[in-house]
Amino acid sequence: MTASGPVALLVGAGDAIGAAVARRFAAGGMQVCVARRDAGKARALIDEVAARGGSLRAFSVDARQEGSIQDLFAKIEGEVGPIDACLYNAGSNVNTPLLDTSESLFRKAWELACYGGFLTGREAARYMVPRGRGTILFTGATASVRGGSGFAAFASAKFGLRAVAQSMARELGPGNIHVAHLLVDGGVDSNAIRKRMRARIGDAVDSLPTNTLIRTEAIADAYWMLHTQPTWGWTHELDLRTSIERW
Repeated sequence: MTASGPVALLVGAGDAIGAAVARRFAAGGMQVCVARRDAGKARALIDEVAARGGSLRAFSVDARQEGSIQDLFAKIEGEVGPIDACLYNAGSNVNTPLLDTSESLFRKAWELACYGGFLTGREAARYMVPRGRGTILFTGATASVRGGSGFAAFASAKFGLRAVAQSMARELGPGNIHVAHLLVDGGVDSNAIRKRMRARIGDAVDSLPTNTLIRTEAIADAYWMLHTQPTWGWTHELDLRTSIERW
C-alpha cells in the first residue's frame, strides 16, 4: 500500500546536516525517508520526529553501489510514495597530504562524494521526469570551488559533484525538475567538528562566539527554501557561511 503525501529522500543522512534537513522537511509536512549505511543509527531521529508529529523512515544503502541505490528508490516509490525531493549529502572530508594519498583513498573519496551523487541524482530523475516535477539537491563545500593543501582527493570529488549538479540543472530544468547545489562554506556546528576543535584548542571551544560555526538548522532552512521556490525564481547554487567566515 502506498502512503499519501509528498516524500523527501535524504541520502547520506548523518547526525548533523542530514538529521537537521530531515527535521525541517518533516516539519514542512513531508514524509521523510533517510538513507545511510546503517539504518539502525537513525532510531533516535525517528523517535524524535515522531514525537513532534512527523513521519520518518530509515533505510540502509551503500550510495556507491548502483544496485543498492536502484533498490532504495524502487522500495520507497513502491512502499511510501512518489519522491518529490531528493538530497544527496554523502561525502567524507578527507584531509591527507598529497604524498600520503593512496590510490584507494582517492578513489573512495570520489566514489562517495561524486559517483554516489551521480547515481542518486540520475535515479531521482528517472522517477521525476515522467511526472514533470521534483527537486534534486546536493551538498557542496568550500572544496567544491577551491582546492586546498591536503585536499586533492576531497576537492576533486566535490568539484566533480558540482559539475554533475550543473549539468543536471541545465538538462532537467526545462522539464520542471529543480536541481540545486548548496555550498556550505565553513565549519558546521556538529559534534564531530567540535570534537576536532576541542583537540586543537581545548575547553575554549565551549566559549566560541555563536557565529563561529554554521548551524545545521540554517542549512536545513536553506534547503527547504530551495525546495519551495516557485519556477519563476529558481536558485541553482547558493553559498552559506557565517558572518565572520573569510571567503
